[in-house]
Amino acid sequence: MATIDAQELRESIGRFRVLIVGRANAGKTTILQKVCNTTDQPEVYDAKGNKRGNHDITNEMVFKSNPSFVFHDSCGFEAGSEEEFESMKRFISERVHATKLEERIHAIWQVTTL
Repeated sequence: MATIDAQELRESIGRFRVLIVGRANAGKTTILQKVCNTTDQPEVYDAKGNKRGNHDITNEMVFKSNPSFVFHDSCGFEAGSEEEFESMKRFISERVHATKLEERIHAIWQVTTL
């Protein structure tokens, strides 16, 4: 089995893309702030690179302090909210079939509350 150098893989991806899922107000953004070592709010960009204020799953969330990570927010799942769940499934399916490695989802984190 071939070994992959982590640094080479990181360079080929460019930015590490993470989908974070969980219910609204579960602390998803707080966890991302800890990972990126910041208290700042993320900057949110649409697919065209325009700055946005809302957290749509297709929008990219980037922290100035750590731009090598791109996050996508599931916007929270509420009981009976089939629309958000279907939106997430479509997003994952599109990203799984992306031809460019840097456009794929590299990790999915699920946040739960105790």
